[in-house]
Amino acid sequence: MYQIFNSFNLINLISNSLTKINKIISNLFLVTSLTVSVVVVPLLLTYQDNYKLIISNTYNISNIGLIFGLLSVAVGHFFTLTYFYLLKNKYIYNNLVLIQKNKLNNYIYYDALVTHLFQPEGFIIISGYLIVTWIYKIMPSSYYSFNGGIIWTDVLLQLLIQDGLQFIMHIIQHKSSSFLYKISHKPHHHFTNPKLFDAFNGSYIDTIMMIIFPLLITSQLIHTNIWSYITFGTLYANWLVLIHSEYSHPWDFLFKLVGFGTPGDHHVHHKLFIYNYGHLFMYWDILYGTYKNHNEIFLFN
Repeated sequence: MYQIFNSFNLINLISNSLTKINKIISNLFLVTSLTVSVVVVPLLLTYQDNYKLIISNTYNISNIGLIFGLLSVAVGHFFTLTYFYLLKNKYIYNNLVLIQKNKLNNYIYYDALVTHLFQPEGFIIISGYLIVTWIYKIMPSSYYSFNGGIIWTDVLLQLLIQDGLQFIMHIIQHKSSSFLYKISHKPHHHFTNPKLFDAFNGSYIDTIMMIIFPLLITSQLIHTNIWSYITFGTLYANWLVLIHSEYSHPWDFLFKLVGFGTPGDHHVHHKLFIYNYGHLFMYWDILYGTYKNHNEIFLFN
């Protein structure tokens, strides 16, 4: 009888282990698929130097690089918003987890989408920055080079530096001056229970301090080629949007294991203001002593 009991325990253990492994594999596949979809433009253009087919029929090569970059962000955002629509409507994940469980964000998807896309504090200012810095050759000369493919180490370094600088600017906005906070970041904190479409809803000063300034410094620190810059910019823009989601993403438990930012982490900041100043990575908060796991927040549970 004891042996039968042990056999059942072993079977249950194996079954549970296989279920967890299957969950990890499924979520890895999902986040990898989304990531590849988001950066599909630079991936396709660099594959076997496909971009040369376009450049050979174009007179102004430098502006083509700018068009490639803007197109990549737009296409990546299309896939991000498509993913979120499928998630929100439970087409890809039945167990939808609301982060702030006592507060449901009711809104019409199409209306929120239109508002999001035409936020002047977001895409319009950022696109303007990209256009001006590109046309007037403010970027390092290497950024105008089409040679080589995507340098993934450069992409990672850009993401880390950009997020680190954004963390510093975030701390400054919150703690240096109540006046600065009021005119810059406070409008964004109107959303104590943010939804995905609130990502770029803030103020002009907030966008300049938190996004534009770090982008400019990052570009001067990491001299890379156009493909790595485009890939970084596309991942960065869409990741910023994803962490404002009102729902947990299926891969969040994997992101937490490696210190990547999740919607749960960012909701802590929007709700309590004094924790989780980082966006893409939680390393800075862990070092600074301001990290708080959203599962520890009573208000969320």
